[in-house]
Amino acid sequence: MNYRTLPRTDLTLSEVGFGVWTVSTPGWGTSHVEDQHLLLRTAFELGVTFFNTADLYGEGYGEEVLAAALPKERHDIIIATKGGYDFYDKLDPLPGPWPRQKFQPHFIRDACEQSLRRLGTDYIDLYQLHYPDMWALEDEELFGTLEELVKEGKIRYFGVALGPSLNVEGGRLEEAHTAICERRAYSLEIPYSILEQQPGLQVFPIAADMEAGILVREPHAHQVLTGKLAVAISTSTEQPGWSPHETQMALALKHAQELQFLAEDTGRTLGQSSLRFCLAQPATVSVLPNITRLDELAEYVAAPDTAALYPEEDERLQELWEELFCPEQYRPREEEC
Repeated sequence: MNYRTLPRTDLTLSEVGFGVWTVSTPGWGTSHVEDQHLLLRTAFELGVTFFNTADLYGEGYGEEVLAAALPKERHDIIIATKGGYDFYDKLDPLPGPWPRQKFQPHFIRDACEQSLRRLGTDYIDLYQLHYPDMWALEDEELFGTLEELVKEGKIRYFGVALGPSLNVEGGRLEEAHTAICERRAYSLEIPYSILEQQPGLQVFPIAADMEAGILVREPHAHQVLTGKLAVAISTSTEQPGWSPHETQMALALKHAQELQFLAEDTGRTLGQSSLRFCLAQPATVSVLPNITRLDELAEYVAAPDTAALYPEEDERLQELWEELFCPEQYRPREEEC
């Protein structure tokens, strides 16, 4: 395992981190407590020191399971958690699976205190706002509260987890710019992969200029780039009655077929190559693959020790991005060519 320092901080993170959502939220296949603890403990034994969770994961369970699995390792690991969703209020729920967002200063302070309690610690290394919109990022009092929490020693540094950008006008670039340049967030968590490079391509140089670290989630593009995803649906993108998500997944699976060269005589799996792609960005501090099994953990943790992408691989990936993968809204207009 290799390690990188979060700029402007004394936090050293493993290049491959552990996203605790896979052992604390439904649908990931790791519902047994023993399996959850085993994955977290084995990750630490293999060199993973960065664990990224949130109070929303399992309504607090994502913090509790981390504390229970690694009770004696607190000072040997970097803990990041998030706040901003009010899952506590059961009397005023929103329709759908997501609770109401709240970024009022008093709520964030209380949420931080609750996270400290569940984590069994008196400090959080990196406290992140969970998918804030512009109205929250423009709130002076909110960021004043984060600074107060730093002075009180309850959090060491603060960051922002950028919400999903697919099909969002501007790709959340405005939020990213505000978080990094105006709020001076120490970290920005974004989705980024070979198949989903925007808004990352625009964010990375800004982060480098402002000395902010990037935490990459979804480096395997919703598991499409693991090389193991069973093709349960046709790779056609024109099936009648399909939802937008199904259509996007089918297109991603079709695109992934163009990337098999990354796992042919390279000494890397497709999943490892995808992580190396993300780590090649200098502003990237840690990548957060979805880890649900011990074999996945072993494969992904070994990725930093595999060969970096070769120049010819980089060239082919650039061609594929420009010709095939890049979404229409990010393509240069004809008059700009």
